[in-house]
Amino acid sequence: KDIEFIDSSYYNKLELFRFDSNLGRFVGYTEYGVKQAEYRNNNPSIIGSRKAQREAYCLTNIGIDYQVA
Repeated sequence: KDIEFIDSSYYNKLELFRFDSNLGRFVGYTEYGVKQAEYRNNNPSIIGSRKAQREAYCLTNIGIDYQVA
């Protein structure tokens, strides 16, 4: 539960929007980013794929960084 998956989109060193697995949705940081986040939040397949990426990427690789005793 302590693992967080963040997928950010940048343009010209400015963060436009990101997916935050703790929130379970996209968050926009610019006018364009807010529109993109709204579009992605209304598309269940995009949200589902990002949630699946947390499990596929983060949870399978946690043993690399944190050794379980």
